[in-house]
Amino acid sequence: MDGIIFDVDGTLWDSTEAVARSWNQAIEENTDFSLSLTADWLKSLFGKTMDEITLALFPSCPKEERDRIGYLCFNYENRLLETDHGVLYPDVARTLESLSQKTDLYIVSNCQCGYIEVFLKTMGLGKYIKDFLCFGQTQVPKNESIRLLMERNHLQDVVYVGDTSGDFDACQKADVPFIYASYGFGDIPDSPRQIGAIGELPALLGL
Repeated sequence: MDGIIFDVDGTLWDSTEAVARSWNQAIEENTDFSLSLTADWLKSLFGKTMDEITLALFPSCPKEERDRIGYLCFNYENRLLETDHGVLYPDVARTLESLSQKTDLYIVSNCQCGYIEVFLKTMGLGKYIKDFLCFGQTQVPKNESIRLLMERNHLQDVVYVGDTSGDFDACQKADVPFIYASYGFGDIPDSPRQIGAIGELPALLGL
């Protein structure tokens, strides 16, 4: 095995409470919308690309205005998460440390630029992750981002660990084996391999 690629939200941590606060602040301070986002609402949106999220939240807005609001929301989010952290799922740090001694670890997410960096910095996990890509960098669907990361790192034999149907579909398109994190935000009853906690991953992979 060349490596393991992870999703972030719903797989390694849950930042929806903090993100809801940051987006509500951005919307209140910069728009006329009376919109109050909740963590549960965001869980239904996380996993989508940035463009898909802003379209779902502001369907009546022209694209230029959606892009403006999205830019503000994502910047407020990155700043807030520096101090108002997301919550790591149990055993994430221990499991990543153990796995990193046996294979290379990567991240591919549909998030904005800066988000993965904040996650790794605030959670102290950067030393375990060899490389990462996000939608903010590539501006392409997740399946293409996965392939780009694989090409950049000369990877042939990898698995992807994620929690949403979007992750599952991206892996099918990228021809990459998928492991469903059933403790996350999504529901994928047809996934052939799944874990109920990230601590189960080493045994599943024989690592």
